[in-house]
Amino acid sequence: MASRSVVVEVPEKVLLAEKTDEVSFAKELQVLAAVKLYELGRLSSGRAAELAGMGRVEFLFELKRYKTFPLEAELSELERDARRDQTAKRPPLRRS
Repeated sequence: MASRSVVVEVPEKVLLAEKTDEVSFAKELQVLAAVKLYELGRLSSGRAAELAGMGRVEFLFELKRYKTFPLEAELSELERDARRDQTAKRPPLRRS
């Protein structure tokens, strides 16, 4: 997938106040932007996850940290996926 860089000027005082370095702050901004754009309905969870640099399921779980909740349809889909994954991991039943 092609990507582009976006440059954001951040005052050094902000980095000092946040007690972080440029790399960590940039990653946090990326995740925050993804969460907010998802929350506003401007990005799907899949696209927001791409922006955040993580998988869709991880992104949906990460939303709790930002007090943002997945849309009802996505919660249902996530639960369905989790059930399917659990079923796939179970050993087959042995019949006597």
